[in-house]
Amino acid sequence: MSRTPLLQVEALTVTYALPSQRLFRPGRRFAAVDGASLVIERGESLGLVGETGCGKSSLSRAIYGLVPISSGTVHFDGADLTAAAGARRRELGRGMQMIFQDPGASLNPRMRVGEAVAEPLEIHRKGTRRSRRERVREVLEAVGLGADDAGRYAHELSGGQRQRIAIARSVVIRPALIIADEPVSALDVSLRAQILNLIAALRSDLGLALLFVSHDLSVVSYLCDRVAVMYLGRIVETGPAAGVLAAPVHPYTQELIASSPVPDPARPVRSLALDGEPPNPAAPPAGCRYHPRCRHATERCSVEAPELRDYAADRRVACHHAEQIAAAPDRRGATPTAGQVP
Repeated sequence: MSRTPLLQVEALTVTYALPSQRLFRPGRRFAAVDGASLVIERGESLGLVGETGCGKSSLSRAIYGLVPISSGTVHFDGADLTAAAGARRRELGRGMQMIFQDPGASLNPRMRVGEAVAEPLEIHRKGTRRSRRERVREVLEAVGLGADDAGRYAHELSGGQRQRIAIARSVVIRPALIIADEPVSALDVSLRAQILNLIAALRSDLGLALLFVSHDLSVVSYLCDRVAVMYLGRIVETGPAAGVLAAPVHPYTQELIASSPVPDPARPVRSLALDGEPPNPAAPPAGCRYHPRCRHATERCSVEAPELRDYAADRRVACHHAEQIAAAPDRRGATPTAGQVP
């Protein structure tokens, strides 16, 4: 019998309203996420990567329940979150917590640090008042803060310390899955390394699964077991992080990796083969959404959208010509070595 994945997302679509272009005409809608599917096993880390505006944050927030799902399903720990609402949704999803990009915006400025960290325990009615205080002390120490910080306000602390508070708040309830949406993009280089090491240590100590949303491939190669590449609302390639980043198959993944800066003067600078600007997400091209910018595109690509299909035992790709591209001599890869702190 196969083990049930911790998180299973099937054909998820998230649409947003657009203003009407004509008076008295109904407004339009566009799909920020269009039929995305992904799986995360228990204790596994998955990196979700792509350009700004590709739908990464919309997908992660829909999984967490912050934005409504237009269609598709989200199963967490065997339970269907899509069909639940209100208190039942909170009960089923309490094993899932989220870390946001801007801790200053995600923390209540009227709450002291201890109150903010303890809030998930109170919402889910975990423990007594005394046990909650003890648990808050434990997690503050685990993220590198002191017991005295519990009585301070978030605005009195530095950006790195505020992100540690957000991380403490996310793990205080002992979740099975953490969704981290660009948690280090607003920090400087030295603080980024500290926070990434902290997340990696907590994953190991607590056995957490992780959905890590980022546009930084060096961060993903350091933290993640697998990677999912997203373009204009669709997943175009998935597989082990080391394999995808070293030997990408989808043309978009190749260009995304080739455009990533690597601190290696011996690595030759690669010119990009992208043509034109990214398409308007509200009016994506027919067929393969990447075909207007793809150097491998054929007439089939302009009329037939490729499905995300099995390419190898541990790889999936949405490309009609994956096998031919993989055999080409100019495959683009070479990211920082996995395990190297970016």
